[in-house]
Amino acid sequence: MSVDKKKKLSGVFPILATPFKEDGSVDFDSLRELIRFELKAKVDGLGLFGMASEAYTLLESEKSEITEVINDEIKGRIPLIFGSGHTSAEGAVQLSLKAQRDGASALMIMAPSMAKPDGKRLYEYFAKIANAVDVPIMIQDAPIASGVNIPAALIAKLAKEFENIQYVKVEAPPTLTKITEIQEATHGDVAIFGGMNGMYMYEEFCRGAVGTMPACEFPDITVAIYKEFKAGNYAKARELFYKYLPMIRIGTIPNFAMSVHKEILKKGGVIQSAYVRNPNAPMDDVMKKEAFDTVIDCELLALKWKELK
Repeated sequence: MSVDKKKKLSGVFPILATPFKEDGSVDFDSLRELIRFELKAKVDGLGLFGMASEAYTLLESEKSEITEVINDEIKGRIPLIFGSGHTSAEGAVQLSLKAQRDGASALMIMAPSMAKPDGKRLYEYFAKIANAVDVPIMIQDAPIASGVNIPAALIAKLAKEFENIQYVKVEAPPTLTKITEIQEATHGDVAIFGGMNGMYMYEEFCRGAVGTMPACEFPDITVAIYKEFKAGNYAKARELFYKYLPMIRIGTIPNFAMSVHKEILKKGGVIQSAYVRNPNAPMDDVMKKEAFDTVIDCELLALKWKELK
């Protein structure tokens, strides 16, 4: 297996939402518009089929169609990180091989979420995937979603034994201390991305995270924060982050987070419907007001999209 050990992926990789029509079917026209919106914001790459994509509600045939549309719009201009975890190692291998064939720059893999694996089974799960594919792997440490916490020592063992395990997406609260634990355990040999909608983005950058993978309705803001931080303008990066933190925070409400993301995208005309698939819940009018109150006096590309088109 030949895998480039140089850590190439960094920056802002929003998790692409899946737009639906009011009848619950995938809205491919809105998907194309959403991709153009992300490119306009100058994101460094995109994450596909993550939690914020409602990937757990999608059929495999829908994922294939979505992938075709995304590749047609992106045309190789930015890297794509495919979510390819599964409830079994065998399933994850098959999804990962397909993602590799579909042009994935890296694979984002969460621990199995049904039967919770012990340490031995968790090691074997990631090892089996790593042995099967040639593209870099990002271990997604997301115990809130999966119910499985991945110890830093296990991440270090996997990264040492498999050259294609090169990234970790840290979503295990408290993310800041987990970032430091992983850095110390791996001696800095893996690149760390933040998640959890960027709720601790600034502090994660300060801890050494090379990128972030939030939801996709505020890519312009995330890109601006990252650029200011990378340029050494820490005060400006911190100021921007705290200005938009209320909006970021409300986009993490359990059961309603996907609706928050989509209502903002819909209001600006990026997508046509804010429909979310069950088990996600739509926001009522009170919660919509609460969400939009967080962006009063804020500039968001998503809310100006109709005017700019």
